[in-house]
Amino acid sequence: MGMRHYAVTEKALKTWSKAFQDSSERQIATMALAKSDLTQVDVVSQNAAAMRQKFSVEIKTMEVTNQKKSGRCWLFAATNVLREKIARELNLDKFELSQSYLAFWDKFERANYFLESMLDTAGLAPDDRTVSFILQTGVHDGGQWDMFANIVEKYGVVPKDVFDETFQSSNTNGMNHVLNRNLKICAIRLRDMVKAGKSEKEIHAAKDEMLGRIYGFLCSCYGEPPRGFDFEYVDKDGKYHVEKGYTPLSFAEKYVMDLLHETVSIIHAPTKDKPYGKTFTIRYLGNVVGGKDVKHLNLSLDDFKSAIIHQLEDGEVVWFGSDVGKFGDRDGGFWDDASFNAELLTGLDLKISKEDALDYGFSAMNHAMVITGVNLKDGKPTRWKIENSWGDESGKKGYYVCSDTWFDQYVYQAAVQRKYLGTQAALYDQKPVELDPWDPMGTLAD
Repeated sequence: MGMRHYAVTEKALKTWSKAFQDSSERQIATMALAKSDLTQVDVVSQNAAAMRQKFSVEIKTMEVTNQKKSGRCWLFAATNVLREKIARELNLDKFELSQSYLAFWDKFERANYFLESMLDTAGLAPDDRTVSFILQTGVHDGGQWDMFANIVEKYGVVPKDVFDETFQSSNTNGMNHVLNRNLKICAIRLRDMVKAGKSEKEIHAAKDEMLGRIYGFLCSCYGEPPRGFDFEYVDKDGKYHVEKGYTPLSFAEKYVMDLLHETVSIIHAPTKDKPYGKTFTIRYLGNVVGGKDVKHLNLSLDDFKSAIIHQLEDGEVVWFGSDVGKFGDRDGGFWDDASFNAELLTGLDLKISKEDALDYGFSAMNHAMVITGVNLKDGKPTRWKIENSWGDESGKKGYYVCSDTWFDQYVYQAAVQRKYLGTQAALYDQKPVELDPWDPMGTLAD
């Protein structure tokens, strides 16, 4: 039996109006908000001042990168991890891997993944929740760690000066709009062929023709990816080097594939449907057909942080995913829940647990960056140093800091080497539980 519905009454409105007029806090807030941005008025300055860039464990890293007007943070963060390994080996102070090269192949492979998903669900109506979710998601810039690994394992990597940025690679909205329009039209055609009883050979021949056109379009946007190249660089001592005859895969095999194979995804998702110590995957989340599935090991917060800290203490930076839309100051270069007091300003109840935030769609991972340091007090973290990919005009030359309490609430995923998981490393090898496509752990960092 449902509950009765109660309408707002004139008597209640008069009561609330009087309470507003009698409240000094509401009147002060009204004056403050009349000509000011709410997010600028609720700053707690003394707490914000504590977000200083000083750390007991700090890894020296290179200048920040800039994803510009694209959602490729996961690729920038991942290549920023790999470039540090290459730079150490070759004594470099400046170096970037090509994010554009990886984005090209991710877009192309994801177009194929999308069309295969449409064929896989061809027996379901377009308004079926799974089909609707796939159509709504389409092909865009965001991704996760395992999707990055899939692209590198199939296509390798190249230095940035071998395959540099274009206007489209750095400004992806128009390209994505056109591509997704085409993909929906292709999906309609392929699903109609299934309904008409066409053979599998005919359907996949049609799909190959579609992919050929998409390949050509992406080449127009990015340029055609190189098949081979010579690696030229100048080290810190000013000495020129050239290593000839690489393919993207042979370059990856020499410099980064070992690190890639040892790195796994861990998450902290304190929801009842995801017990700690278990692994999870998400249906229809991926980019490479035939590649490995996205797979997460869910850990308690203490174990999650411990693995990250151990890797940092060993001089290795950490890729991670978080919700950067909460309690942040882009100009100041920090995220900290204690540096803002919107509850006092607004009079509203704004506290929500991490579990409820995930279950009720309030928060999920939306941006990937790199952790390069941590400040430990009596062995416990107080704040974390972060390398972002928004250029060097915000934060401290593009580097940010987050408080440990913000980390607890809004960091969801990290990519760590198995050896830093200790006795829990074997847990990653479990068969994963399959989650629905719309599960919050399937959100993409962009």
